[in-house]
Amino acid sequence: MSGSQLSQLNNIPNLLSSLRLALGPVLLYIAWRGDHDGFLIILVIAFLLDLIDGPIARLTGQVTELGPKLDSWADFSIYLALPIGAWWLWPEIIIREKIYVGLAVASVVLPTIVGLVKFRRPTSYHTWLTKLAVVCTAPSVILLLMEGPVWPFRLSAVIAILAGIEEMLISIISKDPRSDAKTIIHILDGKRVKGPWA
Repeated sequence: MSGSQLSQLNNIPNLLSSLRLALGPVLLYIAWRGDHDGFLIILVIAFLLDLIDGPIARLTGQVTELGPKLDSWADFSIYLALPIGAWWLWPEIIIREKIYVGLAVASVVLPTIVGLVKFRRPTSYHTWLTKLAVVCTAPSVILLLMEGPVWPFRLSAVIAILAGIEEMLISIISKDPRSDAKTIIHILDGKRVKGPWA
């Protein structure tokens, strides 16, 4: 990490994203200890941090080049720890919903791999479809793990894989992994939305 990127960590939204990044290992530790309630509490905190870091960046004028990248790294940390921890704590639910869990995991892992192969670094597009997937996934996962209705999670998994497919297509057709690719239509039309957190 360069000196300018280190200086960008010294603002509220990037500190919140850094905290969320650190919560991935915390989730794994809590799950390993068998603490169901603690896992859900930390998961809710991680989801809330994800909800507020972007708006805080925009409202306070603390938008940085590092912000979207840090947000994507934090997403990857949480969404990697989530299925592993859930498997340790609620294996019967994960087995029952294995197809949809697989779709949700693939929606995070596959776009990351495609971005790494093409650009040699993670992408952080923050497309509208990805934002919709996150908004749908967060509450649906909590409902699922609390033995609530399963259809919200199944729907969110489908939205997530569609978002993942869009991100992979953006990586394939783009020349650089800019964070302002709101939809694949923007890329195909050559349109760019100004600002990494717009």
